[in-house]
Amino acid sequence: MEIIEPAPTAKNPPERFTGDVWVDPIASPRQEGQSMTAATVRFAPGARTAWHSHARGQTLHVTEGVAYMQSRGGEVLRVLPGQTVYTPPGEEHWHGAAPDRFMVHLALLDQGEDPATTTTWLEQVSDAEYAAGPSDA
Repeated sequence: MEIIEPAPTAKNPPERFTGDVWVDPIASPRQEGQSMTAATVRFAPGARTAWHSHARGQTLHVTEGVAYMQSRGGEVLRVLPGQTVYTPPGEEHWHGAAPDRFMVHLALLDQGEDPATTTTWLEQVSDAEYAAGPSDA
């Protein structure tokens, strides 16, 4: 057993996010054959990812606030603390905070064969796409 000291909180890059988003890594592969990564991600109100997809899918578990999430062509979902959302491999999507609330989620995913291609980043979510919001907001 080993205690792993936490890495410093990092601010996510503006080319992949709109607004202020911070990440605290939790877990990454430590031995041959491991591929799981986990992080706590904090979004300021209105902050969100760009459109993106993951080679092996992604699980997001909301721990605080109100999240907005959307798959390409789908409805914007309103996700509350304690709820978990799974996005299948290759599905283009975005996630972020509601306009008036901070949001925190755990992000869990397996790295792809080439860790550099685990996440494919696409264009920013437009203000109009974000403003459409969930139908139950």
